[in-house]
Amino acid sequence: MKREGLIKQMAEEKRPWDLLIIGGGATGLGVAVDASSRGYRVLLVEQHDFAKATSSRSTKLVHGGVRYLQQGDVSMVVEALHERGRLWRNAPHLVKDMRFIIGNYRWWERPFYTIGLCCYDLLAGRLGLGRSLPLSKKQTLKELPGLLHDHLRGGVVYHDGQFDDSRMAITLMQSAHDHGAICINYMKVTSLIKNDSGKICGAVLEDTLEGGTYEVNVKGVVNATGVYVDDIMQMDKPESRKKVRPSQGVHIVVDAAFLGGNSALMIPKTRDGRVLFGVPWHGKAVLGTTDTPLNENSLEPKPLDEEIDFILDQAGQYLTRKPKRSDVLSVFAGLRPLAAPTHSDSKKTKEISRNHKIYVSDSGMLTITGGKWTTYRQMAEEAVNKVAALIGLEPRACVTRKMQLHGYREEVDRSVWDYVYGSDADQIAALIENDASLGELLHIGYTFRVAHVIWAVREEMAQTVEDVLARRVRALFMDARAAMEMAPRVAAIMAREMGKDKNWETEQVKNFTNLAKNYILA
Repeated sequence: MKREGLIKQMAEEKRPWDLLIIGGGATGLGVAVDASSRGYRVLLVEQHDFAKATSSRSTKLVHGGVRYLQQGDVSMVVEALHERGRLWRNAPHLVKDMRFIIGNYRWWERPFYTIGLCCYDLLAGRLGLGRSLPLSKKQTLKELPGLLHDHLRGGVVYHDGQFDDSRMAITLMQSAHDHGAICINYMKVTSLIKNDSGKICGAVLEDTLEGGTYEVNVKGVVNATGVYVDDIMQMDKPESRKKVRPSQGVHIVVDAAFLGGNSALMIPKTRDGRVLFGVPWHGKAVLGTTDTPLNENSLEPKPLDEEIDFILDQAGQYLTRKPKRSDVLSVFAGLRPLAAPTHSDSKKTKEISRNHKIYVSDSGMLTITGGKWTTYRQMAEEAVNKVAALIGLEPRACVTRKMQLHGYREEVDRSVWDYVYGSDADQIAALIENDASLGELLHIGYTFRVAHVIWAVREEMAQTVEDVLARRVRALFMDARAAMEMAPRVAAIMAREMGKDKNWETEQVKNFTNLAKNYILA
């Protein structure tokens, strides 16, 4: 999995690619897995690193969407619940069943939420994860010791999925590679090439890491660039109306002791009418999220003070130990690529669809936007079906519904970081067995080792210290200060592995330190 080798392979290929996929997040990588597993020739390019933006900044849930059931969007919930079950079945090393607790403080809440969540279970059918049940006060506090005791009457438990988002993205990239696709990060589309009939037949790519431009021939193009889909659509047709309205979601990460158990907290109604989650994740707790309409895109969106205060306030109303700004280990923001409303003056995100949408331009480019991590596979299946018919590829059936993803392993030890690699963990262990120095820890408080950095470079196409500490191991999202402390060691390991000089090391540490400061609250 060497980037330079894949670029050479791409550059020397004279035949047109069946599909050029633009965007290396959940949607684009899902399309790459679907198309390559059908036997199509696939090239995927990503302007930064895989899952750099939205796809690494989720609430870490694989879920049907309890809130959407409450809003009456039953069809969306059914689709998501079925996809939740498929994802859990296809990647059990990354997706697990999580028990969610709703604390009940008023007499009517326990029967109300029990009935609603039993309907949620029924909609999942045979792909359900477990039954929703009412709990006594004692049972509720046993599941979630950190829940506010005062006036607690009991609770309700229901089941949803929990995962690691950027690790899933890397798994999809590797799965696509296993099926013959070429996926390249830091490769930006700068222009589209059209034939005399006005149909897209190629693209010009720029290597934003090493420099150089490349021209590729393609039969079809899928625009899966998330909040940036409008940029690509306007590259194709400058007068295109915007299809996406970004909405910012912020999460804060605190010590797991705030929840106190292995179950997650679900607050069913915050003061803005949303739900709020507290989710155990890699020994921490992720609290969020917000829903703030924005008009601008950024690869590194910044949380607003009012968003942070909102999460701390709302979570604090349900926890015995109320989190403060000083307790925050990391804070991160992501932009949801919501399908824009019909009326351009609509600003409320509740009016903006959470469903995905597919558009086809006159030039033959297919654009897919909206949706969420849970439904990535269904979105990919629909997109590939449509683009294959559009450009006249030989019809081939989708095989991803029951396809085991790269690293598939049913039984994993979640007490150590290595479980996220699934069966690849054996090869990482073999590296350490052959060279004991690779087993050294990067930081005394975490189980990330030198071997994980080596593996990220050799097998996961990590190119920068940020790639490793933000998305290959999740240190930046778990504890930004600890990640800053790891950066010099990681830079030195990568420099030796990649043949880089001291100047590269110094620059990498500087860049990462400046980035990580945005994940720390003053």
